[in-house]
Amino acid sequence: MVVAYVVLDGFDLGAGAIHLIVGKTDAERGSVIRAIGPVWDGNEVWLLAAGGVLYFAFPLLYASSFQGFYLPLMIVLWLLMLRAIGIEFRLHSESSVWRGFFDVIFSVASALLAVFFGAALGNVVRGVPLGKDGYFFEALWTNWRVGTDPGILDWYTVIAGVVALVALTIHGALYVSLKTEGKVNQRARRVVFVLWPVLLAVTFASLAATLYIRPEVLVNYQRVPAGFAIPSLVAIALVGILHYHRTNKEKLAFLASCVYLACMLGGAAFAVYPDVLPASTGEQYSLNIYNTATGSYAMHVAFVWWIFGIAIAVGYFVFLFRMFKGKVSEAGGYGH
Repeated sequence: MVVAYVVLDGFDLGAGAIHLIVGKTDAERGSVIRAIGPVWDGNEVWLLAAGGVLYFAFPLLYASSFQGFYLPLMIVLWLLMLRAIGIEFRLHSESSVWRGFFDVIFSVASALLAVFFGAALGNVVRGVPLGKDGYFFEALWTNWRVGTDPGILDWYTVIAGVVALVALTIHGALYVSLKTEGKVNQRARRVVFVLWPVLLAVTFASLAATLYIRPEVLVNYQRVPAGFAIPSLVAIALVGILHYHRTNKEKLAFLASCVYLACMLGGAAFAVYPDVLPASTGEQYSLNIYNTATGSYAMHVAFVWWIFGIAIAVGYFVFLFRMFKGKVSEAGGYGH
């Protein structure tokens, strides 16, 4: 569900990050909003669903992470609200000044959300200062170094945030180019060409940084060599993004970006397994799928309800994306 959220709401965040770049006029910015308009709020369902599953399946992880990440979670909550305000208020304002103001709010909030989500993943991979009781606290930053008592932001998590920002910006640009025409499409395509070398560089930089601060992430890959297929798919997806984008195969380029994001997250999960929140204070304090799971009976009951819920959600999203397929027309509708 986290992968679904990043892939689906990720292109909304990316579209927001490039909103002021690809849309030079009010009409052009309106086409960007219409491209994501039918789906952006629905995409956030996956974030809520992931939080709900975390609550009933791994309650200790839910309690520990929400307590320790309280400050960044509040920042993320405000950014999510500001992003929604930017979209909705823009649509209801007749003043060009206020529409421009809400365009800036939408764009800045989207970019900052990408950074904070990336930094959150960086915290999970790096580890947090968990105590014996399974709880922790992190300041927003301390000395910017990676150690036993780190801050939420340090040099490593900032790299993770930059990777997320660049990757989601490209993801959003690919989606905007898939859904629009004319000058907006051309500018979105140009964003991808400019940022692709940056994504390549920061991807390998993040890999090198991860191996430097946490070399034990290779243990699972060495134990199960098939896991090396994940970074291989990351490399293939990176090449696919550029190749399909150059050959004007917009849908395949976007799908390659989806594979890249899914494999980056999957690779991180594979590396830390069975931990779900590693401890920087010692492996004995780490939270894993065993010491954070709810009881067997509750897990079985919840899983049954989860199957029905996920089936409804998947069906709804298939219906939604099929209904609004095609490019945004100048008149505001969808062509096929």
